[in-house]
Amino acid sequence: MIYLDYSATTPVSYEVLDTYTKVTKEYIGNANSLHSLGIKSAKLLESATKQIADIFNVNPNEIIFTSGATEANNMALIGVALASHKKGKHIIVSKLEHPSIYVICDYLKSIGFEISYVKNDKEGLIDFDDLKSLVRPDTILVSICAVNSEVGIRQPLKMIRQIIKKENMGTIIHSDMTQAIGKIPVNFHDVDLASMSGHKIFGPKGIGFLYKSSMIKITPLVYGSGKTNELKPGTPPLPLIVALSKACRLSCDDLEKKERFVNLINEKIVNTLSKYPNILINKTKYSIPHILNISLMKIEPETFINAMSQKDIYLSTNTACSSGDLSSSIMAIYNDLARAKHTIRISLSYITTTDEINKFLLEFTEEYNKLNELRS
Repeated sequence: MIYLDYSATTPVSYEVLDTYTKVTKEYIGNANSLHSLGIKSAKLLESATKQIADIFNVNPNEIIFTSGATEANNMALIGVALASHKKGKHIIVSKLEHPSIYVICDYLKSIGFEISYVKNDKEGLIDFDDLKSLVRPDTILVSICAVNSEVGIRQPLKMIRQIIKKENMGTIIHSDMTQAIGKIPVNFHDVDLASMSGHKIFGPKGIGFLYKSSMIKITPLVYGSGKTNELKPGTPPLPLIVALSKACRLSCDDLEKKERFVNLINEKIVNTLSKYPNILINKTKYSIPHILNISLMKIEPETFINAMSQKDIYLSTNTACSSGDLSSSIMAIYNDLARAKHTIRISLSYITTTDEINKFLLEFTEEYNKLNELRS
């Protein structure tokens, strides 16, 4: 098997799985319980939370565990909207967000909030002048992802923060960092809120967190009992949380070394595929190497992906949550409908091997030529 869909999800690492299994077996107590088993679990929860907080240089009480980035995005955007609606109802998002952000924005529009979409330049960076012009006295929230999930555009969040805060100090900044954490260095202090998912960094599915600065107030979306966190009541999923802590630590080790390797295999693929006249490389100088987007202009992407999967090679069209849809990110960058309809995402990892890439390129060439012949 050659797996090249790491941006959709990653396999759970053996170390993380071992941690999950051990905690499941040895920590049976509810961390909210007062007896010794509960206290034992509560101490482990505190330790795991602190480890995550230390990795990202924040306070443990600023980490709110969720089922993943989609829940964290809901908690952030809707939570801010409900908490700040008396100050204003204006929200700004980019045109390069994960689909979950747009679905949330559609809901917020339905209950009276105004959504503005900031432009980006031809390289995929946020248009700073447009952003500056959009920020108003009633702008309560700006949400811009750290790394785009389809083309891998990395946004300069520190500079974006400076622009926003200069125009309106009260505007809250959120970033979906799902495609950034474990791939590139991130700084939570560039934003007020940040979302992530554990299954993107070799952790288990069903766990993630929202970073929420202690200075920010948001309205809870879920109500219930449980003393660990008022924004996420109920029994903490301790094995998942501890496994996430392990995944964060392992994925953030040696980032620079891992990125250098991923860049080498990315360049190898680009150098090979760019020779085909009907393949367009959707990559800018701000794309991180882990995400490589191409457009097969004469072949339906679903047909090609299915053909490759028959060879035990796994790719995707765009994000897993919008698979088969028009690529909004390609439209935002290139404004080319045909290009946006024919995208394939090749997502790489530091565990991808050069042998896998060599075999992938051989199989790609064979299948691409075969499908081209069928069309002629």
